[in-house]
Amino acid sequence: MESSEKDYMFFSASGSVLPKEEMLEIKKRKKNQVIGIPKESEPLESRIALAPEAVALITQNGHRVLVQENAGENAYFSDKEYADAGAEIVRTAEEVFKADIIIKIAPLNDKELNYLNAGQTLISTLTMTIQKEEYFKTLMKKKVTALAFEMIKDKTDSFPLIRCMSEIAGNTVILVAGNYLSDKKLGKGRMLGGFSGITPTEIVILGAGTVGEFAARAAMGLGAIVKVFDNSIYRLRRIQDNLNSRVFTSIIQPKVLLKSLKTADVAIGAIHSRLGRTPVFVTEEMVSQMKNGAIIIDVSIDQGGCFETSEITNHANPVFQKYNVTHYCVPNIASRVPHTATYAFSNFFAPVIINVGEFGGILNLLKQDQGLRSGAYLFNGTLTNQYIGEYYNLPYQNIELLLAAL
Repeated sequence: MESSEKDYMFFSASGSVLPKEEMLEIKKRKKNQVIGIPKESEPLESRIALAPEAVALITQNGHRVLVQENAGENAYFSDKEYADAGAEIVRTAEEVFKADIIIKIAPLNDKELNYLNAGQTLISTLTMTIQKEEYFKTLMKKKVTALAFEMIKDKTDSFPLIRCMSEIAGNTVILVAGNYLSDKKLGKGRMLGGFSGITPTEIVILGAGTVGEFAARAAMGLGAIVKVFDNSIYRLRRIQDNLNSRVFTSIIQPKVLLKSLKTADVAIGAIHSRLGRTPVFVTEEMVSQMKNGAIIIDVSIDQGGCFETSEITNHANPVFQKYNVTHYCVPNIASRVPHTATYAFSNFFAPVIINVGEFGGILNLLKQDQGLRSGAYLFNGTLTNQYIGEYYNLPYQNIELLLAAL
């Protein structure tokens, strides 16, 4: 194949849909953007997409940032910090939604959808499981370009935002477990971990992914005995390699799992399903045989949960007891530590927004960045995600073809 043909290949190694000559031209057409950060309308969503330091970086690159009044208060960032970073503090969400790019955490509610204007870019979570067909129809009518946090990929073809929130969740669940395990009523006053002369706490983790790995790492650091169950031998090997320890691992075999649950002080559900609902691996009968005062933390509750006794709770009322076992089934555990989570989001989104300006707009960046392109489910009002289109019976088109035609 000739060199010129390689340069113009549709799927290149860099993930670009443009010839290299045109990419060079794009980088010269810098375009300053207006970024809008509205206050989160979801009552229990405490995070914000950009920390003041990230806003300072963006404004120093020539962009304007509109921040709604008190948008960062739940993540412990003041309006003064944002103003000092160069942001413009506005009173209403309607003013924020005049920006070129709207970036927020939770999906838009009906009122916020009405604020959108044609040609805008929306970057937020999608949370497919709670959306209705009308949500996508409204975005399509508004002719916006929309990207979902959970679908954006990086150069390694992994999901960086999901991973960083999973890392935070994995560490946080051990802190949560320790809090409830030491409670006199809910956990019988036990300490998580171990020290000389005392039998260590036993922790069972279902799932050897990112959440499971970081939960295991934090628990082992406190001296706990950790047992990890997963149906993937590859993931079990990987977690041992990453932890640099011959930690107990097993395929999810009911008899082996039940034996471990009977002596466990904490059981963590960290199974992720790519096909929708998480399978139930721990039955009600198995939960009934766990120790009094044991703690269940079902991180998989976002996808239905992997414990049969799990019921969705929230940060305001996080726990309930069943069979004298305390259940913590709060979706979005990372929102428990919003200050930390906000910095994690900022580390990813500040460079993205700067790149949008450097490439002359979101259109040009989407053409060049395959990972960001993976997160786009709407482009100028056209649905571009096959799964959403088939699930809601909506017309969709391939984003690669749409961009190549422009």
